[in-house]
Amino acid sequence: MKTIELYDTTMRDGMQGIEVNFTLADKIKIAHKLDEMKIDFIEGGFPLSSKKETSFFNQIKKEKFDHAKIVAFGSTRKPGIKASEDPHIQALVKTEIGHLAIVGKAWKAHVEQVLGTDINENLEIINDSISYLKKKGHIIIFDLEHFFDGFKDDSQYALKILETASKAGAQTLVLCDTNGGTMPSEVVEILKQIPKDTLAPLGVHFHNDCGTAVANSLLSLDYGANHIQGTINGWGERCGNANLCTLVPDISLKTNYKINISSELHKITSLSRYVYEIANIIPEKRQPYVGEAAFSHKAGQHADVINKAPQLMEHIDSKLVGNSRDILLSELSGKSTIINKLTKYGKFDKKSVEVQELIDVLKKKEEEGYEYETATASFDILIRKVLKQYKPIIELNSYHLESFKTGNLSSKTVGRIFISSDSKNMMGAAVSIGPVDTLDRSLRDALTPHYPFLKKINLIDYKVRILDPESAAGAKVRVFITSTDHKIEWGTVGVSENIVEASWEALVDSFDYYYNNIFLNN
Repeated sequence: MKTIELYDTTMRDGMQGIEVNFTLADKIKIAHKLDEMKIDFIEGGFPLSSKKETSFFNQIKKEKFDHAKIVAFGSTRKPGIKASEDPHIQALVKTEIGHLAIVGKAWKAHVEQVLGTDINENLEIINDSISYLKKKGHIIIFDLEHFFDGFKDDSQYALKILETASKAGAQTLVLCDTNGGTMPSEVVEILKQIPKDTLAPLGVHFHNDCGTAVANSLLSLDYGANHIQGTINGWGERCGNANLCTLVPDISLKTNYKINISSELHKITSLSRYVYEIANIIPEKRQPYVGEAAFSHKAGQHADVINKAPQLMEHIDSKLVGNSRDILLSELSGKSTIINKLTKYGKFDKKSVEVQELIDVLKKKEEEGYEYETATASFDILIRKVLKQYKPIIELNSYHLESFKTGNLSSKTVGRIFISSDSKNMMGAAVSIGPVDTLDRSLRDALTPHYPFLKKINLIDYKVRILDPESAAGAKVRVFITSTDHKIEWGTVGVSENIVEASWEALVDSFDYYYNNIFLNN
């Protein structure tokens, strides 16, 4: 069984993607998480590009890694000087990192128009750079930039570069589809023409501009590659790189190839979301294997099959990748979906009165503009009301909000709220920028002395959707709120022509959910 090397470039190529940025501390944390997952190579960045990158390599040498090899990235020397004189090459040597990834030109057009030299000197540049660094004791992974485009332009020259780098001492020759424009059929035809027996082992690095980076990577394994480069969540330049969060399960579960990360596969969803959180980016829900939607079912017929034989509707068990199944609530939901949601409250079947009542409530609510796919906490409250197991955290007497603005100063909102809870009358007040935050603060001001658990609940997302824009300023709005106690997250929804009232409904549902499901059960 062939073992495949996995090479992560999230902290270099991934950072070239839109909205992706990491601090030095972030990069150290991610490196340790990748090591825990048994990723074989972790590319740390380009040491000459910034002080942060230089600092990373100074710091990473002090860290302990059990499995992964840290890699510093750089380029071949410039034309007209020796490798021993080139500042980029010397920056790599100064890192004292054993493994180096060196990128060189593999397309004649780039050699002549970008590098500004001829194709023969480019071969000497490659030979000199690899030979020099190898003599310094480094292990070289040679990235052939634009290899596939270069091969299509002049296959003999592309093969000559492979031969030169191999003889110079490169440990791995990485064929890069830098523009991301090579189709799977082309990848196969090109790999067939490479004399693998006379070269160093082959690797691949695909970009996703045609949406084929994962497919190209998988095909490459069947045609000689044993080293794959990619990024967590597929981040990278333009449309990104091959997504390791898809590739890893594909290889581990769908092929006969061996990868070291297989033993940690059940953590791949956690890894994906950890990196999203570090980068402060909202996770892509529809991502294969690790996305929130990957094992979500909406249609009633699908939910019915899941209850009877889940393997008929899901290609793998979600637990294998650390994800979980979710049965979504909507107007398409059937009785099986409702029964699934009722499981924690007892045994129910399709003839249960409560099941039909909840279906009727759900359809009526959705006609009014409510949507419960992500607001499952609000639906849990509907269930409790039908089952007569609901205890509201408060009863509202009144709230009053007043917004004002003076001159060029920022606007402010003053709020006062009068409520009852457990037969006690309470009053809360707050001043904040907007009415929703003011309501939240006023409610907490009244309740927190009696329910200290509210201190650890935070609102982490707030979304507003206009439901009938043709009504202009009088349009109905739907508000989604996501809350967390830093252990679990839950979503709630409110609907009204008044955005404050819709927000209030979602806000109170959030507190009610935690109060009924966590507080009263402890």
